[in-house]
Amino acid sequence: MRKTMLFILFSTLMFSSMEIALKFAGGAFNPIQLNLIRFYVGGLILLPLATHSNAQSHIRITLRDWGLFALTGFICVIVSMTLYQLAIASDQASTVAVLFSCNPVFALIFSYLLLHEHLGRANLIAVVVSIVGLIVIVNPTHLTNPLGMSLAIGSALTFGLYSIVSRYGSVKRRFSGLTMTAYTFIAGATELLILVGLTHVPLIANGLAGVSGLKQFSAIPIIQNVNLHYFWLLFFIGVCVTGGGFAFYFLAMERSDVSTASLVFFIKPALAPIMAAIILGEKILPLTIIGIVIILIGSVITFMGNRVKARRSDLTNPEETVDATTLQADLATPHDSSLVNEPSSNN
Repeated sequence: MRKTMLFILFSTLMFSSMEIALKFAGGAFNPIQLNLIRFYVGGLILLPLATHSNAQSHIRITLRDWGLFALTGFICVIVSMTLYQLAIASDQASTVAVLFSCNPVFALIFSYLLLHEHLGRANLIAVVVSIVGLIVIVNPTHLTNPLGMSLAIGSALTFGLYSIVSRYGSVKRRFSGLTMTAYTFIAGATELLILVGLTHVPLIANGLAGVSGLKQFSAIPIIQNVNLHYFWLLFFIGVCVTGGGFAFYFLAMERSDVSTASLVFFIKPALAPIMAAIILGEKILPLTIIGIVIILIGSVITFMGNRVKARRSDLTNPEETVDATTLQADLATPHDSSLVNEPSSNN
């Protein structure tokens, strides 16, 4: 149990410091470039663990599977995480952390709309409570940074969509969350590399450079500033946060259960703003504090609902415990990068 708590503690610290680390790196790296680097590194860190998991389960990756990974990689890395990086570049790290942590709420909504899954009472209450918390933080009557908040909410929304697509694919193909996450990272980063390469084509580069809001997407650098000076920052973002954070999350899940491991993502909305205030000196507005408390209440409701659901599943269908756990894992994980779904997060 002590090792499990250490794994949870490490994952919590890594995921809660993600926005802070990315904020630090924002001055030296293009947001898209940073996205590319961290998901390639994170995917390669998780790949040996995923390969070992597949070998134990006698699972082989086929060409058809890569089609699934290409889809989840596109939604997660290219769409959701690009919006996430741009949100961090244009808004406070604490605000982005809290808003992105609401992605499980959107996952629940998508599960109802796309998979026609029944939402239990606890889930419905959690959705309503979390949306109220979002509205309080956004404060539509006094928007100070509509672009940053829109990007953060868009990132959380599309990450919720990724979570459901990933969960559906993993259940259909019987992949573990670790396998889905590792190959999603690698596939998405590869797709992003192709798109970055296209921004260097003169016709495309000049066209993007000619539009004021799209200049940062023109000739996106790939290895610029990847040197010894920024080694430890990139190491922390790629190896510790993106790779190690998820690796220890999955290790905690293996040693306990999904509900216990998902504490990582329920703590983040409270811990990330505190860390941002201490490290970055960001001010937390009273309304933001109220919104954080409301979202934490929604997280607690979700957590308790999952615990009850898991116990009922164990009692009524003990032979289906593994499948039930897999399903809960995909709804409980946000992040940083679901990424059973990559990680609430509650990236």
